[in-house]
Amino acid sequence: MDNKIYDVVILGAGPAGLAAGLYAGRSRLSVLILEKGIDGGQIAVTHDIENYPGQSKVDGMTGQELVAPMTEQCKKFGCERVSDTITACDFSGPVKKFVGSKGEYLGKTVIVCTGAMTRSIGCKNEAKYVGKGISYCAVCDANFFEDFEIYVVGGNGIAAEESLYLAGYARKVTMIHKGPALTVSPMLKERLDAEPKIHVLCNEEVEDVGGDELLSEIVLKNTKTGEETVLHADAEDGFFGLFGFTGKKTTGMFDGVLDMEGGYIKTDECMRTNVPGVFAAGDVRVTPLRQVVTACADGAIAAMQCYKYISAQK
Repeated sequence: MDNKIYDVVILGAGPAGLAAGLYAGRSRLSVLILEKGIDGGQIAVTHDIENYPGQSKVDGMTGQELVAPMTEQCKKFGCERVSDTITACDFSGPVKKFVGSKGEYLGKTVIVCTGAMTRSIGCKNEAKYVGKGISYCAVCDANFFEDFEIYVVGGNGIAAEESLYLAGYARKVTMIHKGPALTVSPMLKERLDAEPKIHVLCNEEVEDVGGDELLSEIVLKNTKTGEETVLHADAEDGFFGLFGFTGKKTTGMFDGVLDMEGGYIKTDECMRTNVPGVFAAGDVRVTPLRQVVTACADGAIAAMQCYKYISAQK
């Protein structure tokens, strides 16, 4: 790349980054979107989406089908694209800089849309059943398992909250935790105990998963004895759900650069970080809900704040 200074440099082409590109491009700002992988981020590997308002297929569509028009809209409104892996940033001056393996990228403003990667369950054959029984989002996929059995991996507060949500759909929810006891607040523990559908297995971890097309077998390993137990889906059901809530992780590139909380970037309601001209949108920021619709809203807000920031500098 040359030394062109863009009005907006967007890091990440998930729903937040693409929405930001669309809004910034329509505002006649020069925009560069940096993405090392495929557009869509985590949503690109989601097999069935049915909760995005106004989606073209009400009965469900893939993440790639949902994201493809977003990519085209960014292209229509002049967003430039570079595929690169960003390794460092410098937000100290009026011109912000991203450093990648292919070069440096400069912007008057930047929007960080790198998302949050779900930590894997860590069992054998996990990738084979993602979207075919294994999920990491209760809000996204709970309804697919209505009246079925669901297993939840995790013993923290998030796992407990998600288990309570899943209990509104499933016939039975079993929490699997590798430790001797759940690490939740007393109030949350009371809520779990009061829900008859929820059961807890401690000192167990998922070693392997299996099944024909859909997940129908889970191999548990006792963390104390090493003994293995095989769980099979009910014969009439044919499959069950396995949800992983062992935590999320974001890139560590912004540690010490931006204000963080629990590994996420802190912003105000206008997506502004503690550094002027630097914004964050989507799952990478501290937010009460991480969904495609909220990520898109974040991206739109961030883009318009970039427009206001640049206009104020003139």
